[in-house]
Amino acid sequence: MSSSILAKYLVPQAICLRTPAATAEEVIQRLSSKMEEAQVVKPSYCEAVIAREKIMPTGLPLLEGLAVAVPHTDPEHVLKPGIGVATLETPVEFSSMEDPDEKIAVQLVFVLALLDKHEQIEMLQTIMAVLQEPAVIREIINADSHEALLAALGKASQ
Repeated sequence: MSSSILAKYLVPQAICLRTPAATAEEVIQRLSSKMEEAQVVKPSYCEAVIAREKIMPTGLPLLEGLAVAVPHTDPEHVLKPGIGVATLETPVEFSSMEDPDEKIAVQLVFVLALLDKHEQIEMLQTIMAVLQEPAVIREIINADSHEALLAALGKASQ
C-alpha cells in the first residue's frame, strides 16, 4: 500500500488545514463531524474514537521533534472506508502510544474509518511509511491547500 492509496482514502471534506484546537478531543470532534457529514461514519463514531483514545492512545513521536496521532475505532462505527486529516495551527497534546502517561505535542492527525482489522493494519503501516521523512511531514503540516497536502503525500511514496 503506498501513499497514492492513502490519497485515495482521503475524504476531501475531512481535510482540515491549520486547524485551531485546544485539545485532542476537539480535533477528533472536528474530524469526526466532517467524516459524518461526508457519510463515511455513523453518529456513534466520534464518541467511540474518543473513548478508545483514552484506553489506547495513538500519539506517536517522530524524528526531529515532530509528532502525529492516528485515532480510530471499531468498524461497527464506520459506513465506508475513509481517512480524515488535520494539520494543527498549534500543537495539541495527545497521550503517547508507547506510554499513556506521557503527553506528546502533535501537529498532524490522521483519523481512520476502516471496515476491517486487516485494512486498519495496512493503513497504519502506510501512514507510518509516509511519516519516515521529516521534510515531507513538515510539508504536510505547512500545506496551505488540499493540493499542496496531496502533493506532499505523493512525495512520500517516491
